[in-house]
Amino acid sequence: MRRLFPTITVTLAAVVLAAGAAQARPGEQVTFEAPASLKDPATRAVTLDKLESLGVREIRLLVSWSAVAPSPTSTVRPAGDLTNPSAYNWGPYPAIIDAARAHGISTELTIAGPAPRWGTQGARDQITNPRPSDYQHFVTAIARRFKGQVALWTVWNEPNFRTFLMPQLVNGKPASPATYRGLFLAAVAGMKAAGQPGAKLLIGETAPRSGAGGVAPLAFLRGLLCLDGSYHPIKARHCAPLRAYGWAHHPYAPAAGPFFTPAGRDDVTIGSLSRLTSALSKAVKAHALTTSRLFLTEFGVQSYPDKLAGVPLDKQSDYRSISEKLAWNNPHVYGFSQYLLQDDKIGSNPGDTDRYSGFQSGLETHDGKRKPAYDGFRLPLVATPTGRSVSLWGLVRPTRGATRDRKSV
Repeated sequence: MRRLFPTITVTLAAVVLAAGAAQARPGEQVTFEAPASLKDPATRAVTLDKLESLGVREIRLLVSWSAVAPSPTSTVRPAGDLTNPSAYNWGPYPAIIDAARAHGISTELTIAGPAPRWGTQGARDQITNPRPSDYQHFVTAIARRFKGQVALWTVWNEPNFRTFLMPQLVNGKPASPATYRGLFLAAVAGMKAAGQPGAKLLIGETAPRSGAGGVAPLAFLRGLLCLDGSYHPIKARHCAPLRAYGWAHHPYAPAAGPFFTPAGRDDVTIGSLSRLTSALSKAVKAHALTTSRLFLTEFGVQSYPDKLAGVPLDKQSDYRSISEKLAWNNPHVYGFSQYLLQDDKIGSNPGDTDRYSGFQSGLETHDGKRKPAYDGFRLPLVATPTGRSVSLWGLVRPTRGATRDRKSV
């Protein structure tokens, strides 16, 4: 990080750096997401070897309901017992989870949409009004299939974003929070039916901002928990408290960097985490939610060659490290994550508007070349000037305990 403070020379002696393998600090889990290379049998083993060498101890898998369900595009619900795991085609997921366990890596599993078309009210598409009863059956099936193999479960993916759940708004007012509440309660019931009433289940999985036609994460939280703008219960709704292991959020920031604060007061990026942790504390105080734990289940910093959403490669590494420090310093944060290992493939046509439709947030380029962020993930180090001195924060990966490091910076 010397490039951030070129005029400062510091001797770092006997500084204890926190272990960065299983936990960034006591109670904070670091999770990694590498979907494409883990799904491919040809790259799965080498990917897990690489993750293990990076000190990764947990991966996140996003299992799409429609991807494994029978007849996903049909408007007619299939016959048979849809709580039975054998009714679904689980594809690569059992092999991924088994291979990860062999490497000492646990799994966080997101039970995501879109729904099969028959699993929605009206069957007009696969994201509009998913039917809670059908989702409950799916949760029961997936919980039975992977019972004892998943450390943490989460419900849906970015339900405040119109790409993943509709309608977001009805007559200009948020509608997705109530829909998601039904899905979360269905997941709780599904876990119980699968014999896992005590499963660690996260709620939320919110996107950092509303996007076009979506609902900002804090507005979504209030709607979901039946709270008004001051985080007081809306008496007319009579909502029971929701029991969850924690709230999940994706605090992506734009190219402006980790300290960027959105103008929208209900938006939450990595630099404005206190907005969300404060909201969660108020929700607990209002007896609308049982915990204020926060899990940052998806996060990454985009880099060049995408010059619209990305930053130069060395700056990507710096921003990622600073972001991890911001999460580590927040006592409410119990989980941080890295998305991705390798960049998504880019389009071949320079004039194509969708050329960078994927993510360039990997530690490696799409062809496997290491970026500075690769080594930055192994040894994140942040130098912060404090008057005439410099405060240093860092993690060491891979390690399994506190590490004493002697070096000069």
